[in-house]
Amino acid sequence: MAAGKRVDNKGRVLKTGESQRKQDGRYQYRYMDCLGKRQYVYSMKLLPTDTVNGKKSDEISLREMEKQITRDLDDGIRTAESNKITFNDMFMHYMDTKRNLKATTKNNYMYMFEKYIKNSALGNRTLSKIRKSDIIKFYSGLLDSGFKTNSLETIHTLMHPTFTMAVDDDIIRKNPSDGVMQMLDKTEAQTKIALTVKQQENFIDFISNSVEYSHWLPVFTTFLGTGMRVSELIGLTWDDVDLKNGTISVNHNLVYRKYGNNCEFHITTPKTEKGTRTIPMLSEVKQQIIERRKQQFAEGKPQAVIDGVTNFVFTNRYGNPHTPMCINRAIKRIYTAFNNEEKEKAKREHREPELLPHFSVHILRHTFCTRFCENETNVKVIQQIMGHSDISVTMNIYSHVTEDKAKECMKNLENKIKIS
Repeated sequence: MAAGKRVDNKGRVLKTGESQRKQDGRYQYRYMDCLGKRQYVYSMKLLPTDTVNGKKSDEISLREMEKQITRDLDDGIRTAESNKITFNDMFMHYMDTKRNLKATTKNNYMYMFEKYIKNSALGNRTLSKIRKSDIIKFYSGLLDSGFKTNSLETIHTLMHPTFTMAVDDDIIRKNPSDGVMQMLDKTEAQTKIALTVKQQENFIDFISNSVEYSHWLPVFTTFLGTGMRVSELIGLTWDDVDLKNGTISVNHNLVYRKYGNNCEFHITTPKTEKGTRTIPMLSEVKQQIIERRKQQFAEGKPQAVIDGVTNFVFTNRYGNPHTPMCINRAIKRIYTAFNNEEKEKAKREHREPELLPHFSVHILRHTFCTRFCENETNVKVIQQIMGHSDISVTMNIYSHVTEDKAKECMKNLENKIKIS
């Protein structure tokens, strides 16, 4: 044992500020933070290679903590606060600074926070213990539970600026949520399956020829011919449609979410500059928009007024805009009816049925983007029409489509050229 030196129960010399508790063997490091207040951190391990009760442990060692604390103190990072402030605490502080936030937006943010973040392990974790991998795991868990990408974007809209404020306030060094959505967008683009050309034709043909579902044709033709998001399409007004010039102006969203104890419609503005755009109408879209106007005149129902906005293009028999859930229910009824009919037809014709997959309204947007990528090489144009805020999202879909197209072209080339 070194004379005059303090050592742990393994005979290792302890540095200034380090000590080991006799009762449980836990190591302690004492230091002064940037505000001159005494702080303590603890670990069962002195060194990274130490075991705990004879077993390997993922716990951060005391020496690793000391190294980080020294670095943070040198850079003015308030380590002690990051060890005490949870994400929930920081989020509430962030919301207190958002004085100019619209009431509907604030209510939606608080609803999403309380429902999905507040009681989660991540929400109650201190900022110093949240890593990028924790954010990825949290977001992936939401997606696996059936969360839609646009809902996840709302969660990210809450979390990312909260962490940014913590960085700006010198509580943490870097934002652990940076780049996470781009990583997940890439995965989503690769796993999201668009309808094939044949499936798309079967879907539209079935609606066109159906007495029960033909009134949905203007809605689904517009989805498949513009790639609009569901919130953009259900919020479309006649003021946004220019039949003379053949264009649709996308400048707001219509969201249907829980506010207090009730679900309500509210008008919101696009989250990014790219979301506001003008989409030229294909001739089929223009024709169905005109048909929709005729339908609406025949229905003769008074129009709903939402946040001062009225004159909606796509409404139900009561004059109210369709909810996303209503559209998804219609899609389910349509592909179920088609598949039942196709099974019977295939049985009579002694062949395998060509069934429609189970899909939701967002797949229609992805299908349009896929068809667009198959027929257009200018990625910037595709990004502009789709309203993608980040061109990497467009590129992920485009590269996936061109890869499939290359395989198809090579297959068509088989046995058509002499190479051996």
